[in-house]
Amino acid sequence: MSAAALAPDVQARPRLSLRGITRAYPGVVANDRIDLDVLPGEIHAVLGENGAGKSTLMKIIYGIVKPDAGTMQWEGEAVRIASPAQARRLGLAMVFQHFSLFETLTVAENISLALDAAEAGPGLPAKIRDVSRRYGLTLDPARLVHAMSIGERQRVEIVRCLLQAPRVLIMDEPTSVLTPQAVLRLFDTLRQLADEGCSILYISHKLDEIRALCHRATVLRAGRVTGECDPRRETTATLARMMIGAELPHPRHRPPVAGAPALVIDGLDLRSDDPFGTTLRSISLTVCAGEIVGIAGVSGNGQRELLTALSGERRVARRDAIVLCGTAAGRLGAAQRRSLGLAFVPEERLGRGAVPEMSLAENALLTARHRGLVWHGLIRADAARSRAAEIIASWSVKAAGPGAAARSLSGGNLQKFIVGREILQGPRVLIAAQPTWGVDVGASAQIRQALIDLRDAGVAVLVVSEELEELIEICDRLAVIAQGQLSPARPVVETNAEELGLLMAGSAAMPEPTAARGRA
Repeated sequence: MSAAALAPDVQARPRLSLRGITRAYPGVVANDRIDLDVLPGEIHAVLGENGAGKSTLMKIIYGIVKPDAGTMQWEGEAVRIASPAQARRLGLAMVFQHFSLFETLTVAENISLALDAAEAGPGLPAKIRDVSRRYGLTLDPARLVHAMSIGERQRVEIVRCLLQAPRVLIMDEPTSVLTPQAVLRLFDTLRQLADEGCSILYISHKLDEIRALCHRATVLRAGRVTGECDPRRETTATLARMMIGAELPHPRHRPPVAGAPALVIDGLDLRSDDPFGTTLRSISLTVCAGEIVGIAGVSGNGQRELLTALSGERRVARRDAIVLCGTAAGRLGAAQRRSLGLAFVPEERLGRGAVPEMSLAENALLTARHRGLVWHGLIRADAARSRAAEIIASWSVKAAGPGAAARSLSGGNLQKFIVGREILQGPRVLIAAQPTWGVDVGASAQIRQALIDLRDAGVAVLVVSEELEELIEICDRLAVIAQGQLSPARPVVETNAEELGLLMAGSAAMPEPTAARGRA
């Protein structure tokens, strides 16, 4: 049964009610007198650009952040939620965009921390397997979190919340790493939860999802509520206009003019250094100058191992297994590959893409030391600040300035800064992992257009993503990685989302690996 058929009673008493919620940080008001009602059995979307205040508001509801002003009611009774533990006791659960997991613990140990002692006993691993299997979110309860990809960690968050049987479930970008088929299964689950009376607060930048799933939407802009609507009666264009105050931009394409091979992967075999990781088997792919090639796949199928091999973080046995701009690079380190013209956007923003405690100017320096920011071994601090200011201005990054710490930015704004930093390197080859993960529709369009512009300027671009719509929109050719194998890359016009989704889920046959052609 559809969510529309079982719409919540608008006359019902709100399960959660916020009035005048305000929270300010130095230089910015994140939430400015926000009012919000969430009804029993309602799937309620919260929309807004990156930095609009959505995540701060959810953290206030969940007891992570204390509001400066305002009141909160739970089923008609005034309440002050002082901690996540108190929130969970009330019946609140949250799937975070930026994960709240302990990396040195296993999946089961992380999940047990959110459960009562009786629920976290010896039978917990079996419960995890059952729930993860039922909802298509495969997890090994014994696996250590530090060895898991971004997508796999998000599965842990979702399963942890489902095990709590929540009365209000907050979901922050829950589908960014799921196949189309898994998204449909998750939607069925959310609709079933809503039918049973659970209220769901849903944050997503995928406007088609909002229109298909949600009963009501509240729109935030610059920390304030600017509107409320029934998204089922809106178009993607009207929702985008409410969010960003302008028409939704669409990438401008022109026919590709592919040049010489710039990145060649030839029969790459690589055993994972993680006992729970995925071994790569005879990966072969060519990316030419002037084209965008995409690799789709569910997280945990070898993307992490492939990206560390391509970036130079892990060297491979054969020099010619990776050829970069005509140079056999399999045994070269990351800095040597960058000197050949490689730029790299990792999927982990904080920790690999940027150092949280360092300023944006210092983070700009990290990968641009060959671009005039270092002179005879001495750091040119003014040049680094100028470079950071240039990125902030050209990419409309919401930040206090070049001196702002990376961790002070919202996820989407930090992503814009990292992408802008790498593009300003003037690369010959750009590898981007999850380039628009958790980024609003306006910024997503800006990033996608920048990748297309790079391709049109003759750069070879490789995009690794679980966002099938994005890959289909910007790529010239697409391949799928599953269980450490890579399908042949096919022109986008010769495939579709359903076929790719089946390959991603392992429901369609992958080609048999061929023996590597060269040895060195």
